[in-house]
Amino acid sequence: QVQPVESGGGSVQAGGSLRLSCEASGYTLSTGCMGWFRQAPGKGREGVAAISTGGGSPDYADSVKGRFTISQDSAKNTLYLQMTGLKPEDTAMYYCAAGQFVSCSLFWFSAWAKYWGQGTQVTVSS
Repeated sequence: QVQPVESGGGSVQAGGSLRLSCEASGYTLSTGCMGWFRQAPGKGREGVAAISTGGGSPDYADSVKGRFTISQDSAKNTLYLQMTGLKPEDTAMYYCAAGQFVSCSLFWFSAWAKYWGQGTQVTVSS
């Protein structure tokens, strides 16, 4: 059973940084798709960043390009999201997802994001 577990959320002021981690137990990080999503209160789920764990360029939402970086450590079976230049509009619950599909882009997340974590809260104050 694949179970992503997120950590690293917290409260920061605007302009600050956080690094989220997602440990994917039961999942081989080298052979699929993984990504980060977020959901703010009263809003729908938004794709933030995704990566093909076997290689290739990451995919980012326009709202986070240049500020967030997705990366992985296959040896630790862990996915990361480094967030810099945080803005109040980045406040949300952040979720990690994993799965497999021919494309690991955010556009196709409904096809590959089969396993979801419980989320970690990020709050950015102005």
